[in-house]
Amino acid sequence: MTILIAYDGSDDAKAAIEFAGRMFPGEHAVVLTVWERLAMTSARASAGLMVTIDQAGAEDEAIGQAMSELAMQGAELAREAGLDATPRCDVDSVAVWSTIVDVAEELDASLIVTGTRGLGGVRSLLLGSTSDRVLHHAHRPVLVVPGPRKDG
Repeated sequence: MTILIAYDGSDDAKAAIEFAGRMFPGEHAVVLTVWERLAMTSARASAGLMVTIDQAGAEDEAIGQAMSELAMQGAELAREAGLDATPRCDVDSVAVWSTIVDVAEELDASLIVTGTRGLGGVRSLLLGSTSDRVLHHAHRPVLVVPGPRKDG
């Protein structure tokens, strides 16, 4: 069994890892972090900021490195939760949800695990949540784990 866990560093993603570890101890998991190169470029353009191609390339490289480190942190959390985890970091080609679905297909994952809300903010409100899109487009089981309760 291979479990694909979508991880963006949010509390909901951490809760998803913890739950998967409790439900599937010892199973192989790939902790996937997807980052959005085009979204960053679009955000800069819409803000009216001009960035040279060289600067954008260097920024993308730095962002890619930070996202790889985030995937490694997620895999470490998964190992602490009892999973046999490896990190993976991909740049999205169309949207984060489609990359998650594509990687699940590539790996022939038995299950996709994701939190209910990530770090998408306003963008996810406008486009629909990543977990919702994965749930409706994946051709395999999807486990959507709610985040920690925020009482008060």
